[in-house]
Amino acid sequence: MVNCNGELIAEDKAIFTYNNRAFKYADALFETVRYVNGTLFFWEDHYFRLMASMRILRMEIPMEFTLEFLEEQIKETITANGLENGAVRVRLSVFRNEGGLYTPSTNQVSYLIETSVMESPFFTIDDGSYEVELFKDYYVNKDMLSNLKTTNKILHVVAGVYARENGYANCLLVNTDKKVVEAINGNLFLVKGNEIKTPPLGDGCLDGIIRKNLMKLIAGSEEYDLVEESISPFELQKVDELFITNSIVGIQPISKYRKKEFHTKVAKSLVGKLNAKARIGA
Repeated sequence: MVNCNGELIAEDKAIFTYNNRAFKYADALFETVRYVNGTLFFWEDHYFRLMASMRILRMEIPMEFTLEFLEEQIKETITANGLENGAVRVRLSVFRNEGGLYTPSTNQVSYLIETSVMESPFFTIDDGSYEVELFKDYYVNKDMLSNLKTTNKILHVVAGVYARENGYANCLLVNTDKKVVEAINGNLFLVKGNEIKTPPLGDGCLDGIIRKNLMKLIAGSEEYDLVEESISPFELQKVDELFITNSIVGIQPISKYRKKEFHTKVAKSLVGKLNAKARIGA
């Protein structure tokens, strides 16, 4: 079952028409949230990012779109699918309603909630092979729209095809200044000694929820120094560790980039702290 505007609908039932603006113009936002046994990880952060993004895109925020209302709708959808006692991947999509061409005829929105089963209830570290390469065919723009989690991900899709065709687990994306910005599916962190570095939002990376919370953990730690600076491709082979973050995987270590192989020491030290932070919703 999926939830469309509060109505639970069978997954095989048609919901949208050909005039859907998410389909025609990628006029939509989405949040991907991890749910475990009654808890939506970092739900407040997801909610406030969604509200801020809707304002930036000039979408009209319905009066009922409160933190509590959307959480209730998500949990009702999870329960309807019999998943309330497990680990669930939730996707909440918000799209502008039908009407208009490039210029919409309305700013009112609809929403869709999808759920799927996950294997692990907590973030874990995968020690397996995870080789990446730079994707340089197209570039991420250095603007606020790049920070938003919109459905306009064609650059990431093409990078994903490139990765699959060339046997890579993922690709790292670069912006118009040729700085490394992020991975296809998450934010990027570099580790060298006690310094942990990640690109700034001004470089065009996604304003990621795990990125935000991990930066708080690192900044409050006595073990590591947090640096938010642009990353040159030349730095990638000079660091001790690379890892990717997103709301579903948590932390994904990169094992190899070109001739350089990386360890996972820092990633392993941070994942436990991230799990603890997620559980208490801090």
